[in-house]
Amino acid sequence: MAKSLLIVESPTKARTLTKYLGKDFDVAASVGHIRDLPVNRLGVDIDHDFAPEYETISGKQKIITDLKKKAQGKDVIYLGPDPDREGEAIAWHIAEALKGKDRVFHRVLFHELTPSAIRQALDHPEELSIKRFESQQARRVLDRLVGYQISPLLWNRVKRGLSAGRVQSVALRIIAEREREIFAFRPEEYWSLTANLRPEAQAEVEEATFAARLHRADGKKIDLKNGEEAGAVVQELEGADFAVAEVTSRERKRHPLPAFTTSQLQQEAFARLRFATARTMSVAQQLYEGVDLGPEGAVGLITYMRTDSVRVAAEALDAVRGYIHSAFGADYLPGRANTYRNRKDSQDAHEAVRPTSVERTPEQVKAHLTPQQFALYDLIWKRFVASQMKPALIDQTTVDIQAGRYLFRASGSVTRFDGFLKVYGRNEKEAREALPPLTQGDRLALLGLDPKQHFTQPPPRFTEATLVKELESNGIGRPSTYAAIISTIKGKEYVRSEKQQLVPTELGLLVNDLLVDNFPRILNVEFTAGMENDLDEIEEGRTDWREILKRFYASFEGELAEADKKMLSLKRDGIKTELACENCGAPMVLKFGRHGPFLSCSRYPECSNARDYLRDEQGRIRPVEQEPAESQGACEKCGRPMVVKKGRYGTFLACSGYPECKNTRPIGGEEAGELPPLPPDMAKTCPDCGAPFEVRRSQKGNLFIACGNYPKCRSARPFPIGVPCPREGCDGQLVERSSARGRFYGCSNYPKCRLILRSRPVAKACPQCGSPYLIEASEKGGGGGLQCPNKNCDYREDDPESREA
Repeated sequence: MAKSLLIVESPTKARTLTKYLGKDFDVAASVGHIRDLPVNRLGVDIDHDFAPEYETISGKQKIITDLKKKAQGKDVIYLGPDPDREGEAIAWHIAEALKGKDRVFHRVLFHELTPSAIRQALDHPEELSIKRFESQQARRVLDRLVGYQISPLLWNRVKRGLSAGRVQSVALRIIAEREREIFAFRPEEYWSLTANLRPEAQAEVEEATFAARLHRADGKKIDLKNGEEAGAVVQELEGADFAVAEVTSRERKRHPLPAFTTSQLQQEAFARLRFATARTMSVAQQLYEGVDLGPEGAVGLITYMRTDSVRVAAEALDAVRGYIHSAFGADYLPGRANTYRNRKDSQDAHEAVRPTSVERTPEQVKAHLTPQQFALYDLIWKRFVASQMKPALIDQTTVDIQAGRYLFRASGSVTRFDGFLKVYGRNEKEAREALPPLTQGDRLALLGLDPKQHFTQPPPRFTEATLVKELESNGIGRPSTYAAIISTIKGKEYVRSEKQQLVPTELGLLVNDLLVDNFPRILNVEFTAGMENDLDEIEEGRTDWREILKRFYASFEGELAEADKKMLSLKRDGIKTELACENCGAPMVLKFGRHGPFLSCSRYPECSNARDYLRDEQGRIRPVEQEPAESQGACEKCGRPMVVKKGRYGTFLACSGYPECKNTRPIGGEEAGELPPLPPDMAKTCPDCGAPFEVRRSQKGNLFIACGNYPKCRSARPFPIGVPCPREGCDGQLVERSSARGRFYGCSNYPKCRLILRSRPVAKACPQCGSPYLIEASEKGGGGGLQCPNKNCDYREDDPESREA
């Protein structure tokens, strides 16, 4: 009997399943989506019920051909992509590509990759969910309508390459509005007064020292607004007697938190491990799909990591309770399992994120995990175990101390029973704040008074963790989208990370203002949250996806037309400021040019005054004072000084003798190494003037080929890197190019072929998924080397020098 065919989306997941299923199944991987909307056009037929125009993703035809070969002779095919909307769409498109007469498709949902869960899923397959697929399709079409119709407005008014999105732009708005709050904040001075005390009966015991803070004066709350007021209190307390007026103690229970949801995992991984949201999800995906544990083979270590539920399966609860009893004793085990309630808007489609086997402790698998995998698995395992342990018992003590008409207060706590903290981490701060034994009437020796100046603080900027929390609390996005939202706004350079905080760039602030002014409904938090609920209703079968799109587009079409007429152009008009042109007195405006935002005289071109600018702490525009250019060595062609200049691709060195001498080189060009020779299969002379071709390096640092008779002859072409274009049917070669965003690699057949790669490709096929090329890995991501460009393939070749180091 022929094997059954099981198709999943990830090669790693396929290897894990192959280990468990053996000869019963032929397991193949689609390596993510195989079909999607077209890249270079809208791909949605608005006039015919928003019908999407799907096409095969570039580079996926070979995978589809391989899947068809494996499907030959099989009447039943199991589809096992991830158990969410995106996975349903992948399964649906695979079924469309492989459909045949009398062929039946079964949908299997793997919530965890363990033998029992895999067998359970295969023994109880489902039908493909049309409603789940339509929900994903509606989201995809909505995002396409917004992104592909608003983004061109930004290209015309600001610069090409910008994007707007139904959810990403709302996230940008949240960050930008917080920055405006910080700009508007005005700090206010206040002072605190702390008394360092020790019981007179324990005058020689250093450990008995404690601190108490000024709390009231004459029975009323006291606020010290400046140093003079604080100094007056200090002076008044000279020679005062300090005595314990009241001691109150109470027992406080500190309860454990439930096992992780996706957003809670992202927040805690950021707080404890400093993992960005994208890194958290990438590492969690690896733990879910399976890690090679040596003799045991590939094992899925955690349950599915995209979930908004805190629910845990009954068998998992039994297992963890048994583990707690054997590892920590009956004192740490509650009489019955701890239960937790989901949020009201939780879909509860999957369990909480937990280890697939509580017996597989972090220390047992540490040797087989990368440091990042171990850190995240350790966090998930401990959170799950702690969630089913008893609360910690903490004795909290408050001591009021009278000194004349002033009342000081000290607080401290002692952990009497650590409970779940034994696993999830003891609160060291609470332990340090323990107070010495004190009773009412005890006299205290004053060791010193410590007045301190403070200022009120502005609202904090969002971190990735707090932004995820904000998005979740407002119903924006879903567990599968939080990391992608943040990656998008950072990748578009609307936001930058600064000391773990998300700071809007000047571009981000300007784009946000344009979008909010012209599309207030689309960028409304409540509206976006309502759209997420509509998508949920489509999945639950309560709403038709076409009706949702019709209702949305009825208003959006008019808003789009109105914005096309009224949206301000930062290229042409600019935004008025309160600054006056120092040359003619006309108002200065903010514009956006090839080099980024700048100040320009509103009378341009009559007045060509232009300046760079910065924003101060209050967000006010401040022109940057122009400094004379400093010499950066001598020009190798004419001997005159080289100076730093700013061009469309950033800063570079140029000869100060311009325009007589037009020599340029990239900054650091002397360290760029020798230029390579001309490619052997290329003509050696210029076809226009007959002069020899030369290899040169641009201002941005990329190689290109130019006529040696430049600038009289401007014949030039990009530099090929010896890698054929990987797109099917294209006979071009990959070449170095550059843009405002830096160096990249594209096809020599541009614009016919618009392939773009940011990492340098290498002519070597991936042995794991069949990709026709590999790319150079970022050294920040793990020491260089090569890796597969497919996001769902984890093949990597380490740099030998990096590995030896």
